[in-house]
Amino acid sequence: MTTAIFPGSFDPLTNGHLDIIKRASRVFDKLVVVIGINASKKSLFSISERMKLIKDCVKDIKNVEVDSTSDLLIKYASSINAKVIVRGIRDSKDLDYEKPMDSINHDLNSNIESIYLLSRSAKNYISSSMVKELCHFGGDISKYVPLNVEQSLKARFAGEL
Repeated sequence: MTTAIFPGSFDPLTNGHLDIIKRASRVFDKLVVVIGINASKKSLFSISERMKLIKDCVKDIKNVEVDSTSDLLIKYASSINAKVIVRGIRDSKDLDYEKPMDSINHDLNSNIESIYLLSRSAKNYISSSMVKELCHFGGDISKYVPLNVEQSLKARFAGEL
C-alpha cells in the first residue's frame, strides 16, 4: 500500500488544490492532505477551520485523510510511513521553488520521493493569497474555490466569523 502526502497551508483550499487531491487520490492507495503549521505565518483561517473545510470537500473520496503538523515535513511523512510527497506545479516559479526543497528532502530521507502534478486549468493558476485578496475587495471567487470555502471566506470578510 502506497501512502502519499499532499502538504500545504491551504488558507484557503482552492479548486486547484482540490484538482490535485482528486488526481493524486486515483494514483495512490492513501493520500493524506497535510496542513503545515507555520507559527510565523499569519493565517486567515485556524487549523481546525481549514481541516473542516478540506474534510467537507473530500468526504466522498474514500482514500483521502486530512491532518496537520508543525513538524518538518519529511519527518511527518516518515512518521506515517508515506513514500511520496505530492506537489502541484502551476508554473516555472513553482518548479523553481520546489527544486531546492526536493533536494533537501532527498538528503534527509532518500526513501521518500517527490511527485509533481501539473495544473490542468487556467483557473488553477490562482493562489490562496489571490483568492483572499479578490474576496476582500468583493470580487467573484466562485470559479476558484469550492462553495463551502467561498461561503466561509465571504463570512470572514463580512465579519461574521
